Amino acid sequence: MNQRIQGQGGFSERGLETLTQCIQADIDKGMIPGASMLIAHGGKTVHEAALGLQDPNTRAPMSRDTIFRIYSMTKPIVSVGVMMLVEQGRLLLSDPVSKFLPELGNLKVGVERVANGAPVLDLEPALQPITVQDLLRHTSGFTYGIFGDSLVKAEYRNAGIAHPRMSSDDFVRAMGQVPLMYQPGTVWEYSHSTDVLGVLLERVSGLPLDEFFAQRIFKPLGMRDTGFWVEEEHHHRIAEGFDVDPVTGATVRMNQPRRRPNFLGGGGGLMSTMQDYLQFAQMLANGGELGGNRLLARKTLQLMTSDHLAGMAQARSGQGYLPGPGYGFGLGFAVRTEPGASFIPGSVGDYTWSGLAGTYFWIDPQEDLLAIFLMQAPEQRNHYRQLFRNLVYAALQ
Repeated sequence: MNQRIQGQGGFSERGLETLTQCIQADIDKGMIPGASMLIAHGGKTVHEAALGLQDPNTRAPMSRDTIFRIYSMTKPIVSVGVMMLVEQGRLLLSDPVSKFLPELGNLKVGVERVANGAPVLDLEPALQPITVQDLLRHTSGFTYGIFGDSLVKAEYRNAGIAHPRMSSDDFVRAMGQVPLMYQPGTVWEYSHSTDVLGVLLERVSGLPLDEFFAQRIFKPLGMRDTGFWVEEEHHHRIAEGFDVDPVTGATVRMNQPRRRPNFLGGGGGLMSTMQDYLQFAQMLANGGELGGNRLLARKTLQLMTSDHLAGMAQARSGQGYLPGPGYGFGLGFAVRTEPGASFIPGSVGDYTWSGLAGTYFWIDPQEDLLAIFLMQAPEQRNHYRQLFRNLVYAALQ
């Protein structure tokens, strides 16, 4: 254990100790190299721990300023940026995306059928345009090529979508050439939608995505260590995973954060620290404001954390509905809609998202609670999301 701050603040001291001991025990067993975790209650940090190793190869210990690949925890930051432009009157949620990205104006939907015993892909016109709202709530019809398999996903893989050497313009052109998985506005499908939003932010603001974030979000919130790459003088702070996952035996593959990528991926490209992401999450928990800096209006954030899939009959019928039972999806977050149904504790109205390498956060407005868990162990991400949440709520008095 490298760093730890603990105070009760509505939590059982014994419960917090159990949380730390449980994660440390798994580190000691060699299941994960290390982890950082934080709980804030009523706007104050009540528990923080940096456990195990930041880098299992160098044996550097985890610390409070360790820098993590946060992958899809980038998505809520992009979503906030988009809604800031909505508040400025620069765009509307109902606007067709092709208004800003004309490369996406003539999309087709891929429909699989069987011919002579083999699957083939037919293309049909999109019945309605993709809107900004569709991108924010993952109902655009876009997909990823890495989760599950289909003929459409194969098209994405073959096109090399979102390759780090692509430019933003290259990416949008490529997205305009691959078929959609579903008709826009019908089915939730995890996808490159937020990458598209990142390019939309660039086009509308006139700024590269890193500069937009730095000026409009990171500087006002004091997020000094968050960006799309890590400068050389801070390379020693980057968290790394095992080369091979000790549980599954899979080779651990993560992105290279030590140089500026050509494509600044709004869907998953950021690096950040526990303290930086706390600033962002606390701004959300405060209703859009932190330290006198207001990024979003209270009602805008309320809109973002409402279920935007309500009333959509097919919304959860896709190949994999990642928010899970008991959750809908808002504008950048999974949003809890039922007290039961889910296999994890929480409150109606809590909202959350996570990252591929094992990063995770949620905000529970009913309990005035936020919690963050950061590690670099992609194969173990699902297990520790559930474990961490279970232990946090078990400690809540």
